[in-house]
Amino acid sequence: MTSLRTCALLFLLTACATTPSAPTTPQDEVVLAEDVRIRRIAPGVWMHVTNAGKEWGGTPANGLIVEDGDASILVDTGWNPRQAEALITWARDSLHHPVRAALVTHFHMDRTGGIPTLEAQGIAVHAREDTARRATAQGNPVPRSRLSDAQDFGPLSVFFPGAGHTPDNLLVFHPASGILYGGCFIKDASAKDLGNLEDADTTTWPASLQRARAHYPDARVIVPGHHAPGGSELLDHTEALLREAPPAASR
Repeated sequence: MTSLRTCALLFLLTACATTPSAPTTPQDEVVLAEDVRIRRIAPGVWMHVTNAGKEWGGTPANGLIVEDGDASILVDTGWNPRQAEALITWARDSLHHPVRAALVTHFHMDRTGGIPTLEAQGIAVHAREDTARRATAQGNPVPRSRLSDAQDFGPLSVFFPGAGHTPDNLLVFHPASGILYGGCFIKDASAKDLGNLEDADTTTWPASLQRARAHYPDARVIVPGHHAPGGSELLDHTEALLREAPPAASR
């Protein structure tokens, strides 16, 4: 009987002394909601995809979450506050790199729609002065902190190449991975046209693309504002679409 008690005690002590499991790492691809998903595209770099509501035809829009030390940076905020909430909750609870700052690449709703959630949680949202001005005029959420036309932002580099999809479109580069986030300034390989040209300047856009190439010659992967990433062929494809653009599209 004593021997049995001793064995039982040893078993319990061994079980209690077992080292706890390490925190699980996030999966490479995660669905957070029917209209929000995330995919790892490089070490420390995640592409988020949010889908618009019916008023925008369910269009998917890309953005990034980039790890920065023990925190992360959100690039573009999703179409609405609920989607932004899902992204920052995932970054905090699953990635364990809570969003400390955000930036938006132009003033349209697929970039700025989640700003109210970020502001409510005290997360600063950065953009060019022109982006803030145009968001205000459009009645879209307004980023309160400012970016210059060319600067470093944590592990990122931001650059304004000139007008294109919009007069204010900003590029974001992650030098460590060679990922260039082009936003809606760069079209995906499957695009048959330039998409929404309501605020575009198709006359200036080709020269702006050349400035983008010159500024980021080391870009290896390009993430467009919508649909699948690619390589430098996305710049070529965007230029080809611009050559076919009707003159009436120029702003």
